[in-house]
Parts: sequence; structure tokens; C-alpha cells
Amino acid sequence: MLVADSHGAVVRCNDAARLLLPAALPGTPLTDVVPAWLRAAHATLSSPGRRPAQDAAEPLRGHIAGRQFEAHPSTQSEGRVAWWLVDDTDHQLVRDALRMERQRTAFLAKASSTLLASLNLGRCMDVTALLAAENLADAALVVAPDHGHRLPLVTCLRGSDPVQSTVKVNPDDVPGLGEAMRGFPPVPSRWIDPSTAPGWMLPQELGAVGSIVITPLPGQGVPAGALILLRKTGTAAFSDEEEILARVFAARAGAAMSAARLYAEQTAITDVLMRELMPPVLHQISGVDFAGRYRPSGDHERIGGDFYDVHPAAVEGEASLVSLGDVCGKGLEAAVLTGKIRNTLHALLPLADDHQRMLGLLNTALLSSHHTRFATLILASAVRRGNRVDLDLTSSGHPCPLIIRADGTVEEADTHGTLIGAIPDVSATTAAVSLAPGESCVLYTDGITEAKGGPMGGDMFGEKRLKRALSECAGMPAEGIAEHVQMLAAQWLGARPHDDMAVVVIAAPHTHHLSAVDGHTRGRFTA
Repeated sequence: MLVADSHGAVVRCNDAARLLLPAALPGTPLTDVVPAWLRAAHATLSSPGRRPAQDAAEPLRGHIAGRQFEAHPSTQSEGRVAWWLVDDTDHQLVRDALRMERQRTAFLAKASSTLLASLNLGRCMDVTALLAAENLADAALVVAPDHGHRLPLVTCLRGSDPVQSTVKVNPDDVPGLGEAMRGFPPVPSRWIDPSTAPGWMLPQELGAVGSIVITPLPGQGVPAGALILLRKTGTAAFSDEEEILARVFAARAGAAMSAARLYAEQTAITDVLMRELMPPVLHQISGVDFAGRYRPSGDHERIGGDFYDVHPAAVEGEASLVSLGDVCGKGLEAAVLTGKIRNTLHALLPLADDHQRMLGLLNTALLSSHHTRFATLILASAVRRGNRVDLDLTSSGHPCPLIIRADGTVEEADTHGTLIGAIPDVSATTAAVSLAPGESCVLYTDGITEAKGGPMGGDMFGEKRLKRALSECAGMPAEGIAEHVQMLAAQWLGARPHDDMAVVVIAAPHTHHLSAVDGHTRGRFTA
């Protein structure tokens, strides 16, 4: 405790204060005893006319003899002020440590949220370099595993945008980098001499580098790369706590990059498989018009249990084979079986003129694979003879094909059969149908006729509505009919759940049909 009068002279000093301020003797001016921050505060408090209520202000803080102190004033008579000095050094260290920990926690939380917002590997690398440059260093580099002896690299300076590049280097030539790329624990930054760093690691805009940290980016079983942090000469070197923070950040960044890389690999595999499972785009083949539409049961899915294919004839004058089927169930599991059926049918194309034998061999193949699912299937062989298209239609447990005649009459093809993949022996009848120019044959799955919706919400679309809609499609091209059927089914359903839906239209083209758009584009002449 130290007491000073209104003239700024020491009046009294207890033993503890004298140990702290040895020159604080009675009568000594404060200017010779205490630091400037305390002298200024005393001058304010001891000034004439000051109100006592001001004594309740927040305590002053400042340094005395290298330590942090709080100064609590108490005004007395005749302008005297008693200063109670409390050593606050340890408390301040605790407050600083708590504030720093909160800042680090907030940074790591922000980093996790930002990194997990994208499953794009390039974006994850950019974000990692950007966050590291803004919060951990003056510049940051993210190095990914090599691709053909080239290291993908992202460089970011504080205040700048990340820059992607590739470098052809050997990581083992850089102390600590080879080990980090293999996922080994990082070496302390004090072991890394900045003067030995290669030029590709040191951005020219940064200037001289005084401290380097190289830490691995741990992945999921396989290292995701390495993080390099750079600080300019003249700034503080990385402390042990900062290196620990860098490792914690790198662990989160590595997990995000690893997830993004895994997602990219799975997406690539899925895309390859999808291309094989997706229904083909149909067009005119050997003078016969084909069109198809497919809608999976889930709007977020691209494949399901319905499928169709058109296999062009190997020899001119022979029939093209159309297959349309419906596997029990929906979604990815059903799509796996559709892929098997389509591949098997493709292998059986040499027997395309014998539907019964194809169905028998397909049935045997499915039963031998121990699938618990069955399927319905219809085969159609289509060949153009003159102006007409002749069809052989064979149904195996599938809804009968519908024939649209030129006058709008809709007929059912007389073909029936047993399911595929359910019992050892299958049987089916084949119907022969001939299409005149402008007439069509519609193959469809029960997802269309069993679609529930309409004004009451629970009525099935049904075969009668389908036939009535098709009767209005007489003379329409195959593409228009397929699109019309899909549109009607979608309108009937609204936003309600539904099964997979597929439709294929086989049409005999009109003789001498010329199509054009607004008379400006070249038309297509079909004979």
C-alpha cells in the first residue's frame, strides 16, 4: 500500500510496497518512485473537484519491475490517495492462456466446418492452405501424394488467393518432407534450416524465410500429403504450442482431404458402373424407329429395377432385338440384377431369333446365381420389310405389348409366359405382329399402370387410361409417344412415391416423312 498527497509526494508506504518500490520514502515525489501509468492516475484522482464515485472505476493495470499489477485507489481527506497494489501477473498469464485457447478452439471449429463443406479434393487443398496462411503462418503450402512423379501443390500467402501447381521433385530431398508424405511424425521446426529449402517451397513474394514447419496430413489409412508453414525472417519462430496447433489442424485437414479423395474415387467408379447400367439412348435403326423413357423410383437415383435395350441386327435384313424388363424390387439392389440380365441377354444375341431358347437359358443363369429376386421380361424382334415392320413379341410374365393402329385402335399382342428366375422351367408364347407405316408397338412396365394418383390420390393409372391415351397417339412418331406416356404418368402421380417406370416404343416410320424446324434446318428424309 502506498499513500501520496495531492502534490504528488509519498506520504506513507508499507513494508510490502517498500520491497517493490525501494525509493518510496515519505516526502519523495511520485515521479521518482512509480511508473508513468500510476503517476497519471494519481494526478487525475487527486485533482480538486473530483467526485468520490469515480473510485469505483475498473482497477488500473500496468507493469512494475517486470510484473503485472492492479492498482486499486482509495481517496482520503485533503486529496490524499491510498494505492493498493495487487500482483496480477499469474492471473494475467492464466487469462492470456485462456484467451489463446479459445482462439485456437474457434479456429479449429471454423476449420473443421469449412473443410467438411466440400468433398472436392482441389477445394479442400485450397481451403487448407488458405486457413493455414491466415491463422498459422505467413505462407502455407499443401502437398498431395505424387501423380506420376509429380507433386500436386497449393501455395497461399497471407492475404492472397491459393494457387495450384505441380512440381517434379523428390520429397526425400527436402528434410522432413519425405517423412511427412509417408505419415511419420514431424520433426521439430528448429531442426529445419530455411537456407536449405528448395526454391519451389519459397514464394518470391514472401521474401526471406526464417522458420519452417513441415507436418503430415494424416489420411484414412493412407497419408493425404503434407502441410508446410513458412514465417518470414524478423517474425517470431514457431513455438512448441504453435507446432502442436499446426499438427491438430493438419489432422483435421488430412481427414477432409482423405474423405474428398475417397469420394472422388468412388464417384469415378460409380460413373463407370452407371454408364453400363443406364438405359441407352434410342434412335432409328435399320429403318425402324425406336424411343424409350425411364424414370427410377427415387428422384435422387439414376438406376433401378426397370431396364430396356435395343440390339441392332448384325446383318442387314435381319431383326433387331428389343428387351424390356422389370426386376422385383427397386433401387441399387434391383439394378445389380438388371445388369446381370442385360449382360446375359447380350451374350445370347446369337440366339436372338429363338426367343424361347433365350428365355430358358436366361432363366437357368439367374437360378444358378442364387438370386432371391425374379423378373418379368418381354422380347421383341423387329425387322423392316418394305414399308412395314414385322415384330415377334414374347412375354415372360410381363404386361402385354400394346399395338397402336393407324385408325387409333389399340390392340393387345397375344403373348403370355412365366416369370424369369422363379421356377426351373419357363414357358412363353410368341405373337407375330405387323406394323403399317405410322403404326406403333408400345412396351411398358407395370410402374406406369400401377402408378397411384389422380384427383383422389389413390387411384391407379390402369390399362384403360393407358389405352385411351395411346389411341390419341395414332400416327405420332415413336419419340412423341414415349414422351407422352411418361408425361401422363408423371401428371397422374404428382409428387407421390412410385415404382420404377419404363416405356419403349417401336414404330414403322411414315413413308416419305420430312422433318424440319421452322423451315430453316435440314430435314431428315425417311423412306
